[in-house]
Amino acid sequence: MERGPPNMTVSPTPEYPEYYYNNYIDYNENGILFKRRLYYDEMNILSLLIALLGLLGNGAVLWLLGFRIPRNHFSVYILNLAAADALFLCGSILKSIHPCFGKFRDLTWVILFFLKYLFYTVGLSLLAAISTERCLCALFPLWYRCRRPEHTSAAVCAVLWVLTGMFWQLPFLLFTFYGEIYIFLIAGAWLLLLTCIMCVSSLTLLLRVQCSSRLRQPPRLYLLVLLTVLVFLLCGLPLGIRDFMYFYSELGLRLYWLCEPLACVNSSVNPLIYFFVGRLGNKRREPLREVLQRALGDEQELGGGTTNIPHTSNQEITL
Repeated sequence: MERGPPNMTVSPTPEYPEYYYNNYIDYNENGILFKRRLYYDEMNILSLLIALLGLLGNGAVLWLLGFRIPRNHFSVYILNLAAADALFLCGSILKSIHPCFGKFRDLTWVILFFLKYLFYTVGLSLLAAISTERCLCALFPLWYRCRRPEHTSAAVCAVLWVLTGMFWQLPFLLFTFYGEIYIFLIAGAWLLLLTCIMCVSSLTLLLRVQCSSRLRQPPRLYLLVLLTVLVFLLCGLPLGIRDFMYFYSELGLRLYWLCEPLACVNSSVNPLIYFFVGRLGNKRREPLREVLQRALGDEQELGGGTTNIPHTSNQEITL
């Protein structure tokens, strides 16, 4: 029994408005009928609720890192990552309510599609940069302490924002003139490269932490990075590969639409990770500012020493 979407002239994915507005019934693997419009609306509502809660957490991180906490090399990355997560969640909220835009809903869907994946790619790029820098810090602590330029974090973040924006211009032009298949090929290759960099550096960092015999407990920064990467692999990565999988394989609609709320969970849970790591080993109640500062300010090296990396100037923030 055929499960794929009907013939369309614009997009083969079930997310295109013509698909889920004009076709309400589909079959699952067992041939059981279900109303996919209802399921789509349920996923939209779930994504909306998660995104609203996630905006509160990322907004708190942006406020604290932007105005309340002295910034160091690592917190600059987290500030930019929180901004990317917040913008992604804003795009998810607008996409959830875009059917209310009336005759402009098709145009807004296309715009929101590219904006969401733009901020999604920025977040993935920042995670790859964070895990790579932490890996270098663990493997070459002396170089990291003495040779690392002061404003590297701000420069890397600025380059990633600009390059990602330029990168998504190319798929947009190819989509306009040649169709959607070029988006899947180019974006898929780019996301695969970033994911491989993030996974290799995170795995190296994990092995370095496990093999270190001089510390009873790994530094908070390493735990924070590993937890953030793990959550992305579980919740964020499915969104990046779902369209490619749907185009080339039989990916069920329920699983396809489930990727939306999962991606919102990924962007929403990061602030909880920061505060959770900051509270480890401390049972007394503290202001969120102190908890976040402790989570991002632990620069202890795996070699056993402590690296007193000075705080950067206030110019090292974000674009």
